[in-house]
Amino acid sequence: MTDFSDRVESVAISGIREVFEAADGDAINLGLGQPDFPTPEHAREAAVDAIESGAADGYTSNAGIPDLRAAISDKHDRDNDLDIGPDEVIATAGGSEALHLVIEAHVSTGEEVVIPDPGFVSYAALTHLAGGVPNPVALREDFTMDPETVEAAITDDTAAFVVNSPANPTGAVQSEEDMREFARIADEHDVLCISDEVYEHIVFDGEHHSPMKFADSDNVIVVNACSKAYSMTGWRLGWVAASERRIDRMLRIHQYVQACASAPAQYAAAAALSGPQDSVWEMVDAFEQRRDVLLDGLADAGLDTPTPEGAFYAMPDVPEGWVDECLDRGVVVVPGGAFGDGGEGYARISYATGIEELKDAIEIMDEAANAVR
Repeated sequence: MTDFSDRVESVAISGIREVFEAADGDAINLGLGQPDFPTPEHAREAAVDAIESGAADGYTSNAGIPDLRAAISDKHDRDNDLDIGPDEVIATAGGSEALHLVIEAHVSTGEEVVIPDPGFVSYAALTHLAGGVPNPVALREDFTMDPETVEAAITDDTAAFVVNSPANPTGAVQSEEDMREFARIADEHDVLCISDEVYEHIVFDGEHHSPMKFADSDNVIVVNACSKAYSMTGWRLGWVAASERRIDRMLRIHQYVQACASAPAQYAAAAALSGPQDSVWEMVDAFEQRRDVLLDGLADAGLDTPTPEGAFYAMPDVPEGWVDECLDRGVVVVPGGAFGDGGEGYARISYATGIEELKDAIEIMDEAANAVR
């Protein structure tokens, strides 16, 4: 009888998906991690032009079209003060594939990956699928990751640790001092630092810093995507940036599991990255306004919430039964336990929705809090 692999049996459908499937079709969805803004017009036009001209009809280079890799290189120079050449980039099917490539190429069977807890659901699952062992570490009270905690968790079996700033599901932003420490840890312990920077532009307080800027070795890899900054989640276009020797190993995997990222999406991404950036900052301003409205509403409902400094998520400390009560009343939020044991007792709220709908949801969340107290 044909059976299933141990790897696939080690993962399950995410708690986020379970909540979606349980929700009514008319519910206010505060569980979805995607911006509610349109993709910039110049990015759409670039894809249309590529389709109509036939430029997007065939496979591209495994690593991506030259214009896109050059645009990613220029973006890192412009935004991060990083010297990353076009040959140190692979265009991927979203940030999800980029994470998969990094972990698959660097984690051997039985090796550990230190991950934030609570943290993005893919970190543990992709580690399991690579035959590795997730090693979750608790966060500070403000939901940032403590370099001392990470360093204490490193053993002879540690292959990598993940840093995510701004973070999903918490909205926490790591300080420059933290990022310097993460780079030092990667250098001194000779372990890989996987820096998930998908939300880098969505910062309200402080600044985004990449640990790659502070590393003396090539032990930092950056994962990024157009998904959040340019509202391009459906285009599935991300990238991984690393030294050429690491790119070579990840390309060996990418060529077999993906061949190349979608050609129309590559042309759209090149235009998004190299074109006007006004839409990004307009979107960030709108998210900040929504964050403030949500925080005021949660405070009025008596729900303590660490102030998120970035991304578009908040994680209030909620009473037992509150998530289900919200769901029954037509508001979708995600139980914090979906993101690890450290998320138990919390809930993730995405404020990537219109301000009026958000205000309606806040009223319902207040009612839910009163109902379960």
